[in-house]
Amino acid sequence: MKKTVILAITLLISGVIFSQKMMTRTGEIKFDATVPGALDPVIANNSSVSSLFDKTTGDLVVQAMVKSFKFKSPLMEEHFNENYMESDKLPKASFKGKIMNYNSKEGSYEVEGDLTIHGVTNKVKTKMAVSNEGDKIAIAGSFNVKLIDYKLEVPALANKTLAENAKISIKLLMENK
Repeated sequence: MKKTVILAITLLISGVIFSQKMMTRTGEIKFDATVPGALDPVIANNSSVSSLFDKTTGDLVVQAMVKSFKFKSPLMEEHFNENYMESDKLPKASFKGKIMNYNSKEGSYEVEGDLTIHGVTNKVKTKMAVSNEGDKIAIAGSFNVKLIDYKLEVPALANKTLAENAKISIKLLMENK
C-alpha cells in the first residue's frame, strides 16, 4: 500500500513537472481599424482571451468571445457587435495553428494557421515573439486582415472612420496547465 501511494505521488508530480501544455484565460487582443487622421479611433480591447499552447508540437489555439471586445464609445461597441460582427449569431473568433519550428528558445517564430472571424476562415501567416518569463511563456505579435476577407463590409458612411484593414495585436502569457 505504501509503495502504491509513493508511486501515485511520483507519477502525479512528474506529470506536472513535465507537462507540455500551457494555457491562459487572460490573454489580450487589440483590434484597430482606425483610418489615419480620423477623429474617433476604432480600437477595441479584449482581455479575456483563452489560449492553449503545446510546447512539444507548437500547436496554438486562441479563442475570443466577440462581445468581450470593449470600445471607448458604447455606440461604437454596439455597431461592432450588431452591424458588423453579428455577435449574437457568430459569438466567437478563433485561431488554430502552429508556431513553426518551436524549440523552447526565446526568439521570433513564424506562426501559421486558420483565423476564423465572422464565421469565415482564412489562412494567416505572421511572426510572433516568444519569450520565457520564469515558468511562463509570453507570446506576442500582430498582423493585418482585410475586413472584406471576413465578409465585413465597410459602408460608405463609415469609410472616414473605419479602415478596410484592421491590425490585430495579441499578447498571451501562458502557464502550465
